Amino acid sequence: MSKMAKATLALMIVTMLSKFLGFGRELVLAAFYGTGIYSQAYISAMSIPSTLFTIIATAIVTTFMPLYFENYSLGNDEQGNKFTSNILNIVVVIGIVIGILGMVFTDELVKIFAMGYEGEKFALTVKFTRIMIFGGLFIALSRIMASFLQAKESFAISGMSGIPFNIIIITSIMLSVKVNIYILPIGTLLAMASQFIFQYIFARKKGYKYKFVLDVKDEYVKKMIWLLGPVIIGVCFNQLNTVIDRTLATNIGGGSAVSVLNYANKLNGFVMGLFITSIAAVVYPILSNCLSSDDKEGFSKSIVKSVNSAILLVVPVSVGAIVLSKPIVSLLFERGAFDERDTHMTAIALIFYSLGMVAFGLRDILGKVFYSLQDTKTPMINGIISVIINIILNLVLSKFMGYAGLAFATSISSTICIFLLFNSLKKKIGYFGQDKIIKATIKSLIAAIVMGVTTYFAYEVMISMLGVGSMSEAISLFTSIGLGAIVYGSLVILFKIEEVNVITNMIKNKVKKVKR
Repeated sequence: MSKMAKATLALMIVTMLSKFLGFGRELVLAAFYGTGIYSQAYISAMSIPSTLFTIIATAIVTTFMPLYFENYSLGNDEQGNKFTSNILNIVVVIGIVIGILGMVFTDELVKIFAMGYEGEKFALTVKFTRIMIFGGLFIALSRIMASFLQAKESFAISGMSGIPFNIIIITSIMLSVKVNIYILPIGTLLAMASQFIFQYIFARKKGYKYKFVLDVKDEYVKKMIWLLGPVIIGVCFNQLNTVIDRTLATNIGGGSAVSVLNYANKLNGFVMGLFITSIAAVVYPILSNCLSSDDKEGFSKSIVKSVNSAILLVVPVSVGAIVLSKPIVSLLFERGAFDERDTHMTAIALIFYSLGMVAFGLRDILGKVFYSLQDTKTPMINGIISVIINIILNLVLSKFMGYAGLAFATSISSTICIFLLFNSLKKKIGYFGQDKIIKATIKSLIAAIVMGVTTYFAYEVMISMLGVGSMSEAISLFTSIGLGAIVYGSLVILFKIEEVNVITNMIKNKVKKVKR
């Protein structure tokens, strides 16, 4: 098995555990608070520090790794540690300033992020936001630590950081119901801090030693700032898009659309975090190394392998989520305060988000391709175009389709962005294996459609035989999913999609180890 495959598999395994806990967190939140006032206030308040600090975190992390390697080559660990500490300290200073401003202007922030909120809901969101505002700083710091660990080829640790995060929030949700509602935002703040602390401990074991240095005039900080410009602009537009999405959602269905879209988006996020994040995290340093050694062939092969692997894994999930949206949402969320109406609304949102699931994933991977080329301008330009299209579609489709139009607009704009990125990559480097990607996409799509039809009828037959009920629905769902997986797996092997060998080799090697 290749080094890339091993690293990706390890990251997928720990990410799967973390994502299952993340799902557990959403299930507990849905069960105790449903789509009511508390969940709406909590979700909106949690998004504010995340949005504010994501701009900093995403921009810095995007350029951190290649610059870290440059520093490392100059003075090994000592120089690399100095650069990392300098970036951490700069982020802390910026984060404290943003946090203080956020506490002072909390009312104004909530009016922007949750325009439709009034009365008790507005007041509660403001209080939650003030408690969690500095949590965004820990998010930014943990992203930097994750990049450091990945530079040290320690991919699994960043995936594991979500485990304590989710456990703390789940505990906070349950305690908030029995003790006090404010335990929920306080616990979330502690959970955000736990991600940074967890990764920092392991970074120390990998040779990181913190240094008290704050040098904004450092040549590599200046270089980072130069590269950051387009990234920050692109991220700002993405966050503006998020704000508009959430603002429009707060005015639909009495604000319940906020929770509905959140739950549906979390299901998509599970797939993205499990497959795409793992592939993108591993392929980024590989692409950078290929370019530094002038290995153009290896660079193209890495692009094809990462893109086709994402398509191979995500296309069937996308089709499956569309076909089985209602039973999936019902099984996962419908309990306690989350009723049948919530299930119906969330299932519709899931269908429209799933239409763009492949595009969401490929966007992250293609972004890494451009960043490895030290081109931050192209993703920014294409991203801005995508955001403008999304905002226009949001305003138009939400009038005719309500909350579903917001999800549909996101999928359409993301798909357009992917075509723009592929076209830009072709102009920049010429041939990079486009024909192989097109063939793999067509074969995967045909296999997934056959799988979808099989899965749908299998579920209908099973449910008619076993009848209605939680256990019957669960058995029917898992049986049809299992049958669909067999059909899809058989077809992609029959179609001889090259990336299937990577997955089958992983399984064979694991079986051999077990036999030993």
